[in-house]
Amino acid sequence: MWPGSPYPLGATYDGEGTNFAIYAENADRVELCLFDDDNNEISIRLEEITAFTHHCYIPGVMPGQRYGFRVHGPWSPADGLLFNSAKLVLDPYSKAIEGEVQWSDDVFAHQHHHPDRISETDSAAAMPRSIVVDPSFDWGDDVRPVTPLYKSVIYETHIRGISMRHPDVPPELRGTYAGMASEPILEHLSSLGISAVELMPVHHFVSEHGLIDKGLTNYWGYASIGYLAPHGSYSASGDRGQQVVEFKQMVKALHAAGIEVILDVVYNHTCEGGALGPSLCFRGIDNHTYYRVDPNNRRRYVDYTGTGNSLNVRHPAVLKLIMDSLRYWVEEMHVDGFRFDLASALARELHAVDKLSSFFDLIQQDPVVSRVKLIAEPWDVGDGGYQVGNFPPLWSEWNAKYRDGVRDYWRGTDWSLANFASRFTGSSDLYGFSGRQPHASINFVTAHDGFTLADLVSYNEKHNEANLEDGRDGESHNRSWNSGVEGPTDDPKVLELRRRRQRSILMTLLLSQGVPMLLGGDEFGRTQGGNNNAYCQDNEISWYDWDNIDRFLLGFTKRLIGIRNRHPVFRRRRWFEGRRVHGEGVHDIGWYNTDGTPMSDQDWNIGYARSLAVFLNGDSIPTPGPQGERVVDDSFMLLFNAHTEPVTFTVPADLEGFEWQVVLDTSREMTCADLLGAADAWEVEGWSVVLLQQIDKQ
Repeated sequence: MWPGSPYPLGATYDGEGTNFAIYAENADRVELCLFDDDNNEISIRLEEITAFTHHCYIPGVMPGQRYGFRVHGPWSPADGLLFNSAKLVLDPYSKAIEGEVQWSDDVFAHQHHHPDRISETDSAAAMPRSIVVDPSFDWGDDVRPVTPLYKSVIYETHIRGISMRHPDVPPELRGTYAGMASEPILEHLSSLGISAVELMPVHHFVSEHGLIDKGLTNYWGYASIGYLAPHGSYSASGDRGQQVVEFKQMVKALHAAGIEVILDVVYNHTCEGGALGPSLCFRGIDNHTYYRVDPNNRRRYVDYTGTGNSLNVRHPAVLKLIMDSLRYWVEEMHVDGFRFDLASALARELHAVDKLSSFFDLIQQDPVVSRVKLIAEPWDVGDGGYQVGNFPPLWSEWNAKYRDGVRDYWRGTDWSLANFASRFTGSSDLYGFSGRQPHASINFVTAHDGFTLADLVSYNEKHNEANLEDGRDGESHNRSWNSGVEGPTDDPKVLELRRRRQRSILMTLLLSQGVPMLLGGDEFGRTQGGNNNAYCQDNEISWYDWDNIDRFLLGFTKRLIGIRNRHPVFRRRRWFEGRRVHGEGVHDIGWYNTDGTPMSDQDWNIGYARSLAVFLNGDSIPTPGPQGERVVDDSFMLLFNAHTEPVTFTVPADLEGFEWQVVLDTSREMTCADLLGAADAWEVEGWSVVLLQQIDKQ
């Protein structure tokens, strides 16, 4: 053993041996534990300590080597000190993790019935192993697609769920990184026209003890334990380092198809749970460093996440772990952006969410991370945690107010029209005051957490019986409407209404200003049977059913995405100003009543109003050019009707000189080609949208 280096942290193979380094500020000493294939253990005390980092270099330690640590220090739960060298712990900087936790009392640092007493049973047999990896990989001609955010269409999906039931994906690849990169999945994503996939958590995670006891698992993966390690069970080729190579191959294949990779990352908490949780990694290495220990009761944590713990982002070592992880995924794994789960928790210093916090400062200044896509889930469960619209200018946000506003409108809620119009045009009331542009709003109507689109129009109530929590889990206020019948039905009128409402919601989403995020499977009618919290359902409830897809809905979605991608008028880089264009009699945007007259302030304040027309002027749209160049596009008009009955719209007389082609009508399962002129009428069915495109008069 050589002294080695305190940097980089983790296990670093250099071609001849491996350097090991671990930060443990309050530990008395640290042992490195190496395991052979028969699980024989060799323990080596790390004598070298530099700025609380314990380190060594061992020649001949090669990729595939299995290892962990034992950390010695005081046991004093009343003081929040939980060191127990009988417990093997994972490396926080593991780049690969082999195996799963074998749940038993052995993995807890305290005795089962006596939380203040130390457990002396060895946990090694029940613990996964950290793995030394070979960082080399032939990226070849890999080129990042780098789609500007304002042009992006994001597709949220689960690595496992998307391919598990696909008949054309080889069985041995289903549910894996290789399955995600398989030709059938790539062909579907490419033909859909999306620009990026947002992958639900791929950091190595652990299924909680309570779920395993019920015969369930943590399917979603919001229970991280390895922030530099791709989840091992998503690998078709093995979990002793092969998962790293397979993940890189997946990214390379997606890039070759022109698709960016955005990771959903969970830096706000870990899988170790509350104060009486297991000792798997951070708790056993240095509880005070890694977690927000309650200063008034050091036996407990400050919990902003609802999971029992919150990472201590006030500590430099934790901030360094987060930043090192982010840079690793960008530089070594070639990912293109991140969506930060419960991001408000990362901005808490003393207590309040602070947009000037150290976390935001580090992101802003970092030459690597500041250049990729950064998307916040702008809330947590603590006081003051709901921060939609309040993140710094570099960030985009999941816009929950968009979700709620669009859902309310399309279920016929009174007083929803003005809010709906604001969300459709980019939510300038949320983002315009802080120097941000429409692409700060990540628009979504459905996401992994909640109903799918098909279920949103099919259920009034959640149906989470399979979660075995007696219906206590999941959101109870879903802003959904079942279209007249709860759940499955053979009624053709109800089924037709559900299909129409899905198309209307998709047209709203994909033609709104801002960045649309489509939940995977919504493009072809995926259902979870009314389960709005399928976090523990690694089965047919969550897996995409490729044998029963709505092919018309799929084609309709592709057409919508194609229209958005071709026409800059639907993805403006600047806010609408309501101004006249080049001195003409029409403005950059116009709002009209059904009779073709401009909307007045009084019209916006009619509680029962659920119909309106919006004119989007394609003349002179701002572009990214340095001189403020503008591009000319076709103009469009959308006719929205969220009433039960048909409504007749009149084309506004002040738009004379145009003819309008009916491009899409969500009440029709056919292609439209009708032509309209100024003052002509068009009947829009209930719960429908009609898209009109300007054509030149002959």
